[in-house]
Amino acid sequence: MDKVSKEKRSEIMRAVKSRDSKVELEFRRALWRCGFRYRKNAKNYFGNPDIVLKRHKTVIFIDSCFWHGCVEHLRMPSSRQDYWVKKIERNKKRDLEVNDYYQSNGWRVLRLWEHDVTRKLDDAINRTVNLLTNR
Repeated sequence: MDKVSKEKRSEIMRAVKSRDSKVELEFRRALWRCGFRYRKNAKNYFGNPDIVLKRHKTVIFIDSCFWHGCVEHLRMPSSRQDYWVKKIERNKKRDLEVNDYYQSNGWRVLRLWEHDVTRKLDDAINRTVNLLTNR
């Protein structure tokens, strides 16, 4: 049973950002400072990547620990577990489909966990810069 009312839960879930989260903003600012120019949340690209670097044929996704099923941080809700397990598993499957699509078309895919960006932004940026500069 949920600890908040259905209306309150809806309000909470509506407030969850699908783009321009604090984590994404920090990462994009750091990437911009490194001299990389990109498109953000490009809807005309398959899977709606968080960042598209067309010149480098690279897409970047910053995956939320909850929505993408991080093994370290996912705390599965106790209510409606069947729904949430299916939802998270479908998200993980979709992530693999998106990866396959880009890789089969000669693009590189970089997936960063939310916790990697929040805890170690410099490491995440260095990893990204190394990927982009080493073809």
